[in-house]
Amino acid sequence: MSSVTPPKKPYQQCQSIPRVLKAFCYSAAGLRSAYVCEAAFREEVWVSLILLVVSFFLRVSFRDHLLLIAPLFFVLLVELLNSAIEAAVDHVSLDFHPVAKRAKDMGSAAVLLSIVMAVLVWVGVLWE
Repeated sequence: MSSVTPPKKPYQQCQSIPRVLKAFCYSAAGLRSAYVCEAAFREEVWVSLILLVVSFFLRVSFRDHLLLIAPLFFVLLVELLNSAIEAAVDHVSLDFHPVAKRAKDMGSAAVLLSIVMAVLVWVGVLWE
């Protein structure tokens, strides 16, 4: 067995805590960028914050409270992925292309399904 270690790639130069801090900063920059540049993300953030506050005033079990909060984060997560798809497609070309349209439409459909799921969870918990 050889004790030769493979050369580090440029993106692997930071180790442990500095790497985690850099990753956190990149994530914060992504959230900030989505909030500033994406109206849909901003709207979903505000709706989620309002519903989060409302959820604390509901007389539900801890489990049900988590059930109400989880889909709010899921909607934001899916919106971030949709925005990333749209940004990548737009970076490649702003010209109309059926495959680019399909990618954007699928991302939008994923957001719609996540919102429907969130509504169903809230209705289900509150109907109980």
